[in-house]
Amino acid sequence: MNPTKQTFPYGSHQVTLESGEIARQAHGAVVCTMEDTVVLATVVAAKEPRAGQDWFPLTVDYVEKTYAAGKIPGGFFKREGRPSEKETLTSRLIDRPIRPLFPDGFLNEVQVVATVLSLNPEVDSDIPAMLAVSAALTLSGLPFNGPIGAARVGYVGGQYVLNPTMSQLKESQLNLVVAGTEQGVLMVESEALELPEDVMLGAVGFGHEQMHAAIQAIHELAEEAGKPAWDWQPPAKNEVLIARVSELAEKDFRAAFAMKQKQARNDRLVEIRKSTLEKLAAEAAATSATLDANAVKEIFFNLEAKIVRSQILDGAPRIDGRDTRTVRPIGVRVGVLPRTHGSALFTRGETQALVTVTLGTGRGERSAYRPAAERA
Repeated sequence: MNPTKQTFPYGSHQVTLESGEIARQAHGAVVCTMEDTVVLATVVAAKEPRAGQDWFPLTVDYVEKTYAAGKIPGGFFKREGRPSEKETLTSRLIDRPIRPLFPDGFLNEVQVVATVLSLNPEVDSDIPAMLAVSAALTLSGLPFNGPIGAARVGYVGGQYVLNPTMSQLKESQLNLVVAGTEQGVLMVESEALELPEDVMLGAVGFGHEQMHAAIQAIHELAEEAGKPAWDWQPPAKNEVLIARVSELAEKDFRAAFAMKQKQARNDRLVEIRKSTLEKLAAEAAATSATLDANAVKEIFFNLEAKIVRSQILDGAPRIDGRDTRTVRPIGVRVGVLPRTHGSALFTRGETQALVTVTLGTGRGERSAYRPAAERA
């Protein structure tokens, strides 16, 4: 099989998307190359959802090993173990923009794996990984409302820089990653040196505008190498059951959401769900019908969300009594614990965080071995 390729300029780099040579048994597989940084993304999905499952099991794994940079792990242990912090954060970076693009009701298990095959220390592998995953999902035929594009934006000398190198980032006042579709932005993650708001917003717009080149390349790749779209339809809603649940529970739910005390409100909501489910089960048993408890739980969730949202849109106070301009009471107390180097108790409403700090010495310094460790 001859591989299919698409190449396009992306900032100061040339990006190549290739499919058809590696991982041909996956539903979708794309190799993305950006200046000697090479990432393979594979997508595999189950044809049917598991029985009784009421959530979308999407798994995204970004994997990098030291061989990609021509290194051997240092220290006594040569075998690389659990995912590093970089791998975990990049997995989340990929997950956030693609998860909302799967349609409601699609509950088939989907596994996405992005593997770094080669690493140029000047080109971070996260953007190639996101582009490769987007292309693999688009080629796979899954019900995915993409593709997405992704770009890193720097700010050097008063100018935006698309996909800056690691050397350029050292001089940059901004390190922003933006991802989205042709229609809009889905995810932004950034760190900056106290830049004004208009510069930050401009960076998001600049990155979104520039990523259209990547999205167009993925479309062209899919036209040549895309697999047939899955014959999937969202499950039909049980309008009769929805109406019956609303009839039995909506009035009680509205009364419960008028209760300002959180624990009392939650206890009352549990009681309403339980009593409603019991009534529905009795009605189903009387007619020899089968009641889907997961479907009823989903109806509860949607009904409660509709009630809370409608109250906010109608200008009513929020469920804890606050209006739309009032924040929860905030309190901070430091020096809470006597023997720690630092401690603080932060309270916002009924949410609390107890934070401690321990200061170490240079003797406790740990060396982290990563493929791009020489960047530091």
